[in-house]
Amino acid sequence: MTKNLEGKVALVTGASKGIGAEIARQLAAAGASVAVNYSSSKEGADRVVAEIAVNGGKAVAIRANVTNPAEVQGLIAATKKAFGALDILVNNAGIYEFSPLDGITPEHFHRHFDLNVLGLLLVSLAKELAPRKIRVNAVNPGMIVTEGMQSAGLDKGAMRDWIEATTPLARVGTVQEIAGPVVFLASDEASYITGETLQVTGGLT
Repeated sequence: MTKNLEGKVALVTGASKGIGAEIARQLAAAGASVAVNYSSSKEGADRVVAEIAVNGGKAVAIRANVTNPAEVQGLIAATKKAFGALDILVNNAGIYEFSPLDGITPEHFHRHFDLNVLGLLLVSLAKELAPRKIRVNAVNPGMIVTEGMQSAGLDKGAMRDWIEATTPLARVGTVQEIAGPVVFLASDEASYITGETLQVTGGLT
């Protein structure tokens, strides 16, 4: 991979597994120093850091719950302490727990909202306060087989069959196919791209 992120520092939230872990690995392969954020899976984050180091990259694991403003500030500070700067932020942390309508409780709602919406805003606002020009783009993944999908039993069966049947490329995606576009958007090759949502869905929109 081209080292087009040499000298850059990246922070990836929720990077102990799945898409976030692969984004961290590919950012490091492109030359960036990477802060691998995790909330509960220290073992997973340490494994990602070790994989990056074995391949000659630089990474540290940093625990923080991104729904907590104080911990977000600590996460930013720890990243800068480790690498001296923060150039790239990938808001990857998120959860999805499916439930029938009568099973949705206030706790269920807030668990999703606090991480998937509030957490994103807290980290985005912290980064946007920096005195620099900041590009903001989004990657919208299609169905990707991750540990979370597998543990929820969604990687096979009727849902996957329906996705594959209605997707023009007739298959689900991989974490590598999401991480690649993220690395591109973080690079100078995408310097004139901002405010965009890139659909990485195999043609399913």
